[in-house]
Amino acid sequence: MQKLIKLKDDFISIASLFTSISTLLCCALPSLLVAIGMGAVVAGIVSEFPALIALSKYKEWTFLGAGLLIGFNFWVFYGRKKNQVCEIDEYGNETACDTAARWSKIILWISFGLYTLGLFSAYLLLPLQEFLGI
Repeated sequence: MQKLIKLKDDFISIASLFTSISTLLCCALPSLLVAIGMGAVVAGIVSEFPALIALSKYKEWTFLGAGLLIGFNFWVFYGRKKNQVCEIDEYGNETACDTAARWSKIILWISFGLYTLGLFSAYLLLPLQEFLGI
């Protein structure tokens, strides 16, 4: 049962990273490139990867899904983790549980950083530029 829970937690970590990367690619990166005058690059990316159009069309849902997954992953890692302690091996070495927990934490924070960058670029960058007159 413990192995099934660990597998589910690892899946959620990877899914949150994937969704945060998809929000960055669909919504944040094109907005940022257009804002700095690289619209032709965006046109080339969209012509190579037409699925980005669908993600951009539903960017509110994409951001909502990514945010929910990342939030749930924070709850899994920090909220429930108090009850789950990795076993210490007899030699004091890092166990597989410790390694998985360390990588889950790294993936979680990378996901959060990418999501924050995407949120800023997709929803706040243009109003900020208009406010500053840039």
